[in-house]
Parts: sequence; structure tokens; C-alpha cells
Amino acid sequence: MSPLIWSLLIASLSTGTIITMFSYHWLLAWLGLEINTLSILPIISKSHHPRATEAATKYFLIQAMAAALIMFASILNTWQTGHWSITNTTNTATTTMITLALLFKLGVAPMHAWYPEILQGSTLTTAMIMTTWQKLAPMALLYMINPHLPQPLILVAGFLSTLMGGWSGLNQTQTRKIMAFSSIAHMGWLIITLHLSLTLTTTTLLIYIIMTSTMFLALNTMTMKTLTDMGLAWSQSPSLMTTMMISLMSL
Repeated sequence: MSPLIWSLLIASLSTGTIITMFSYHWLLAWLGLEINTLSILPIISKSHHPRATEAATKYFLIQAMAAALIMFASILNTWQTGHWSITNTTNTATTTMITLALLFKLGVAPMHAWYPEILQGSTLTTAMIMTTWQKLAPMALLYMINPHLPQPLILVAGFLSTLMGGWSGLNQTQTRKIMAFSSIAHMGWLIITLHLSLTLTTTTLLIYIIMTSTMFLALNTMTMKTLTDMGLAWSQSPSLMTTMMISLMSL
């Protein structure tokens, strides 16, 4: 992929997330999510491997379905309230639909089965983008509709995510899948803290992004794709492995 195309895709990816984060209008938020999704598809499939193409196709279908549900719910909300404002989404059915769609986008259990498969089909750099930057836009929308979120749904989804992320990760040998289940577990804790304190959620999200990025950058530098590779990496770079151990303990 040429540097110009790569720069354009990264700029579009950033722009899509920023539009969603700073919008108070459902149509603008939806537009940002769509730009974001369309920008990352070529990034996922750029290796031209069949697994990468499969991952990009799965990602497109999942994100398009969630975006369609958000659009449907926002139109329903506009029909009932007469405005497109995100912060005034008060109808229970509408907020439940939007919450389900956003949890689907975040890969929260029980809607998490697509997430490890897509990360496994991507490169380590793409997996890092998907576990960090791609979480920001849905989380921003959850922040904005936080006062109207259905608390039982959020708590059940968060509890299931922490359980599924912890237990399923124990049975994996691929580092990308382990990081995917780690991300699912962290998302569980993040959405549970939403109704406790937004400051706490923001702090947790920042620490999660920093630690996860550190892990992926270390894995990418040493080309560690399985646990066997990790076992052989100490002799190559003790300092990097020490940093990775500290990051894992922080996580």
C-alpha cells in the first residue's frame, strides 16, 4: 500500500472517530461511525491473506448491522421527540436498542464471538488499532447517553464480559486472541463503571489504551504471534520482555 493511500486511510479513520466524539446530532454521529468503519476495512485486508479478507468481511457486516440499528433507533427517537439531539435520547426502547448496538460494536459479551476471530485475521498493528482507537467512538456515545442507559442491561453485559474474557483467554495459545479476550474483559469493567463515575471510566480507559498499546508494540517488535514465540523471546531482548512483563502486571 502506497504511503499516500495509507495516510489518507489513517486521516479518514481519525476524522470519523473525532466527528462522532464531538457531535450532538445522531446523523453526524452515525456518519462518523460509517467513515470510521469504511476507513479501517482496507487496513484490515491490506495483507491480501484469505484470513485478512475474511476478517474484513466479518468486520464490515458486524459494524454495518450495528450502525443500521443505531440509525433505526435514532429515527425512532426523532419521530417520538421531534429532535435529533443525542443527549435527549430518553425513550426506553430507543436507548436499549442504541446501547445494544454500541455494545455490539465494542465486542462486549454476549455479542463478542466476532471479535477474537477478526483480531486473529489481522496484523498486530491493525489489531492494536482495533483494540484501542476503535473503542473511542462507541464509548463517547455511551458517555453522552449515560444518564438514560438501561442499568440492568449494562451490568449484566459487563459481568458476562469479565467472565467470558477471563475464562476464554485461559484456553488460547495465539497472542492476538489472548489480547482480544483481555480487551473483552476490560470492556466489561469499563461499562460497569459508567454509572458509578465517568471520571473513573475515563481513567480506566486511558490506562487500558496505554497498557494495551505497549503490549501490542512489544509483540510486534519481537514478532510474537504464539505463546511459544514468547517463551523464546527472552534471549533476544531481555529489556523488552521486562517491559512487557510490567505491562502485563499493570493490565
